[in-house]
Amino acid sequence: MAQDSRQLQTQAQQQVQTLSPQQLLVVKLLELPVVELEERINSEILDNPALEEGKEIIDSNTDEDNFEENGNEYTQEDITLGDYRSEDDIPDYKLQEHNRSKGETPEEIPFSDVVSFYEILLEQLNMQHLNEEERNIAEYLIGSLDDDGLLRKGTSTLMDELMLYRGIYTTPEEIERILAIIQDFDPAGIGARSLQECLLLQIKRKPTSPLKDIQESIISKCCDDFTHKNKDKIIQKLGISEEDYDNAVTELTKLNPRPGSSLGEVMGKNMQQIIPDFIVETEDDGTITLSLNNRNIPELRLSKEFSDLLEEHTTNKENQSKESYDAFLFLKQKVDAAQSFINAIKQRQETLFNTMQAIIYLQRPFFQEGDETLLKPMNLKDVAERAKLDISTVSRVSNSKYVQTNFGVYSLRYFFSEGYTTAEGEELSIREIKRILQECIDHEDKNTPYNDDELTEILKSKGFPIARRTIAKYRQQLNIPVARLRRQ
Repeated sequence: MAQDSRQLQTQAQQQVQTLSPQQLLVVKLLELPVVELEERINSEILDNPALEEGKEIIDSNTDEDNFEENGNEYTQEDITLGDYRSEDDIPDYKLQEHNRSKGETPEEIPFSDVVSFYEILLEQLNMQHLNEEERNIAEYLIGSLDDDGLLRKGTSTLMDELMLYRGIYTTPEEIERILAIIQDFDPAGIGARSLQECLLLQIKRKPTSPLKDIQESIISKCCDDFTHKNKDKIIQKLGISEEDYDNAVTELTKLNPRPGSSLGEVMGKNMQQIIPDFIVETEDDGTITLSLNNRNIPELRLSKEFSDLLEEHTTNKENQSKESYDAFLFLKQKVDAAQSFINAIKQRQETLFNTMQAIIYLQRPFFQEGDETLLKPMNLKDVAERAKLDISTVSRVSNSKYVQTNFGVYSLRYFFSEGYTTAEGEELSIREIKRILQECIDHEDKNTPYNDDELTEILKSKGFPIARRTIAKYRQQLNIPVARLRRQ
């Protein structure tokens, strides 16, 4: 009996979010740190004659408007029309710039002499020949590295976040390929997904030799035994001599399990200055003043000449020749592009201000005291809900942005951390848990240092019922060796 061969056609409805050109412009500007924003604005002024730099006139009698929100005080600047034809012509992005007290002379901003490893990796990325989507994926992977320079997010998580935050639909194979490019950057070990991979990446760059082969075998086949210093097991498993083992381990202990930290402390010294995007000043009475660092950002407005010409062509549009109509289209395109750029700058500044204001609200004790232990658990969602923004927007703002405070310059990423609830219901940040763990180890008897099981019990007695594997993870992130290596 012959069988029918049928071809079935089905329809599937898929909702794909697309961004308008204006939204794309805002997103691009939002990701720029203040120095790159200045360059972008100057480039736009050169490219578009309808956009010009103009100094706004501020009424010298303008009063400061202080407002307080749940204990947070900020200083807001009023702006008058001045020489602008209408309120729409004001350089809108200046509307969210907040000033200092009356008569106060702005002081020079003290800059840090340590540059984040994120900037250094982005510089190396700029030397790669990648298309736009590949570069976007690479930038996101770099932004996802932790302070040690390791990538602790899983591939499926990265795929979901790229789709949600960047509108990029990618594959595990593509992520692996782009990550392999980043793992070739300096220092060796950057972008690794585990301690084992981090060490293997560093060994890979060593010159070929029998000793290199032994090191690679120890880490690839006996990594857990190596971290626990189980010498006899490794020798037996690999069939090597004690001398070869000792020589290999001597070289292995020179490797860096935290390449990101090393990059920030060594390669970053005096390479460039960090220019803060925000300035947060705290007075003795606890008043917090937030301002955007816009001192080198030119003011923008529409060219009056272009606007007048466009109005004239619009009025006489009925009797226009082809040449006149072409001129009208040119003027309109340039004026529309200039106004769109001004609006995008305004939206960028408003978004930055609202995001930083939300961070200050959530981390107010830190900004008043400068004490790291006062930082509360905070994630992107917390800030997004407070600022009434999308999580993806907060993520873009937090990446590669810095804030100048009374206590130093900090990356916005510094204020984000996971939370943990104690047995008594007290909420602490992971940073605080690590501090407590560090204190326990600092005060231990070095003749009989605590192992991870003992540390687990000690923290449990202090009200932190944390699993042993979590204690081990925090200890490794603090770069603290196992108990037998701490014994004196």
